[in-house]
Amino acid sequence: MSIAKRCKSYFLRGLAVLLPAIVTIWILVTVYRFIQEKISVHINWGLVRLTMVIKGIDWHDEIVRKVWSDFWVDGLGSIAGFIIAVVAVFMVGALLASVVGRALWKLIEGFIMNTPILRRIYPYVKQITDFVLTQDQQKKLFSRVVALEWPRKGVWSIGFVTGSGLKKVVDNVEKEFLTILIPNSPMPVTGYVIMVPKEQTIALDMTVEEAFRFTISAGVITPNNQQVAALPKAELENK
Repeated sequence: MSIAKRCKSYFLRGLAVLLPAIVTIWILVTVYRFIQEKISVHINWGLVRLTMVIKGIDWHDEIVRKVWSDFWVDGLGSIAGFIIAVVAVFMVGALLASVVGRALWKLIEGFIMNTPILRRIYPYVKQITDFVLTQDQQKKLFSRVVALEWPRKGVWSIGFVTGSGLKKVVDNVEKEFLTILIPNSPMPVTGYVIMVPKEQTIALDMTVEEAFRFTISAGVITPNNQQVAALPKAELENK
């Protein structure tokens, strides 16, 4: 192996090892900076004002206000806003786990849904966030993962089972149908919704999360128990 090829091999190997860690750190730093700049800064200014009120200092005293802001907003105290924001989210989650919290949140959502502008935006944003952040919502939407021949015979795709088809179709064809979402890669939350007879699908031993990783990675990340999976020869011959 030439020196150039060896250097290239070493570089790509090092990049493959370091890049995932670098990207992960970059994402965490980006999220932290976003929270600090969009949320924490307002909390920190509130701490400055609260501190001045407790000490009986006039808010319009620019010199004292700058001293406090240098610590709470621009200095080491700025981390306090981030911690308070995280704790607040945790407390909201704990509150919503109780019956009283859920009842209170239903009242708030009822108000939002009765507001002309908000009700046009909020439901769709909620569907996306619930789908991404709530595993129960994913389990509710996608009951299992199947393989089927789509978009043509001989080409196999994976799909998420979302229902049992439309009543009119099921009654007319007199077969057991499945409603399936064929996900797009690398965005599995979008795709095509089709209805096919259940007998034309193969149930896969994959969780919804594994199927998501498989789709997002364009098939690179395959569950260990599916890495050498293949259709039985008998089924291929029948096709």
